[in-house]
Amino acid sequence: MTISAPITQDVHTIPRRLPEGGVNLVGLTRDEMREALVAAGTPEKQAKMRVGQVWQWIYHWGVRDFGAMTNLAKDYRALLARSFVVELPEIVSKQVSADGTRKYLVRIAGGHEVETVYIPEEDRGTLCVSSQVGCTLTCSFCHTGTQRLVRNLTAGEIVGQVMLVRDDLGEWPVPGAPKDETRLLSNIVLMGMGEPLYNFEAVRDAMRIAMDPEGLSLSRRRITLSTSGVVPEIARTATEIGCNLAVSFHATTDDVRDVLVPINRKWNIAALLDSLREYPNLSNSERITFEYVMLDGVNDSDEDARRLVRLIEGIPAKINLIPFNEWPGAPYKRSSNNRIRAFADIIYKAGYASPIRTPRGEDIMAACGQLKSATERARKSRAQVAAEAGVPRA
Repeated sequence: MTISAPITQDVHTIPRRLPEGGVNLVGLTRDEMREALVAAGTPEKQAKMRVGQVWQWIYHWGVRDFGAMTNLAKDYRALLARSFVVELPEIVSKQVSADGTRKYLVRIAGGHEVETVYIPEEDRGTLCVSSQVGCTLTCSFCHTGTQRLVRNLTAGEIVGQVMLVRDDLGEWPVPGAPKDETRLLSNIVLMGMGEPLYNFEAVRDAMRIAMDPEGLSLSRRRITLSTSGVVPEIARTATEIGCNLAVSFHATTDDVRDVLVPINRKWNIAALLDSLREYPNLSNSERITFEYVMLDGVNDSDEDARRLVRLIEGIPAKINLIPFNEWPGAPYKRSSNNRIRAFADIIYKAGYASPIRTPRGEDIMAACGQLKSATERARKSRAQVAAEAGVPRA
């Protein structure tokens, strides 16, 4: 398959330089950090060593104060403090579900807000990370899709979500303390607000930072990128990031998928599946995950299940069945438990793993497909109230 030029969108991404003049080191790649340190006065011969030292303080120890970077000379720490900052997005609010799920409303530069969700489990802790403010895809079953796209997140704002949640969990190692390999935040899923492949470079750089062995040190096998089907960019996920791939599939005919996932009108089921069959490194040990939301009377029939099996034939895969998570004004209902189990049984008997996802954080609107920034909810609510009262909009 021939890969065309990178897919881009006409959305604004803020520059790395902050208004007060300090360059934020969070989100810079190693090469970018080296260039920045040299530009600030670091001798060329010392630059590689200094990057390693600063990198480890920021991403391994979680230190934000240059004065606390004690293996650096005081005059060099002063140089860093004059030229740079170590800034993360701001947690505006945190809600904790009855099941332990934590949803964070996070404010980024420009006053925009995104949501980040941490899901604790017995053997792992998964962070659902956002890559855009809002979304351009308008998937009809997804609450985020009802919020207009504002802009892409920077690499620093993406990896910053990981770091601020580690702050909240108290998970940074303590110098001198016994080494603890336990990970409260062990997995990342790029399944929050936005389409990651429409912000590929920032997502790639953020995930490379997360995987760097001298910093956050998350295995590539513990990172999953979810796409709705931006076909020309799919192979880059394997070659430039190397993480797991998940596809928001949700339908077995183009007519239905055109409504549920409108990007299908640009790259239909056949084009999407062709790209997946050519996906680099595809094997039984590195399967593609097909995400399939269960919508009552829409995509949940036995024939849908059998058609799904036929469509993905030859692709090493598993199918995650997702009970629809309802939200105010949603046009769909969740399939019954019996219907979901019957659907799963057909897929399982065809030889595919078909786990049924347990909804998490529904009581705080943190479940899959429910994310939407609080300011957008409030704005829409006010508009709806005005419309219902017959008040003309400005």
